[in-house]
Amino acid sequence: MISALRSRVPAALAAVAIVAAGLTVRAVTGGWFGKYAGDALYTVLVHTLIVLARPRVSPVRAALGALAFSWAIEFAQLTSVPATLSEASVAARLVLGSTFGAADLVAYAVGAALAGTAHAPARGLRSSGHVTR
Repeated sequence: MISALRSRVPAALAAVAIVAAGLTVRAVTGGWFGKYAGDALYTVLVHTLIVLARPRVSPVRAALGALAFSWAIEFAQLTSVPATLSEASVAARLVLGSTFGAADLVAYAVGAALAGTAHAPARGLRSSGHVTR
């Protein structure tokens, strides 16, 4: 139980940091940079949540899962469901968005690539025992 918790702590801390970074970037920079950086960080957060749920997942699988989830949410915006839910709830607006944008798909791919790239060395350090416990 303790080792399972210990392996999830870095992912949980990373998730908190990613949410803070995403909200900060969107609030401070605004404009197109804030929007697309927020989109990329959204996928990084999904990647981190996958790692939190399944600590032994490979970086490639976690990145592909995060990208698939992000794209599914974006394509769902072609329907009226996310927009309707977003009108009723700030949380739904943050998670589901409201309007489809093809450029968002690219930002999600960038986020998945960055997350997978960052995850690979972190996973290697953890498995080799170089991370202090």
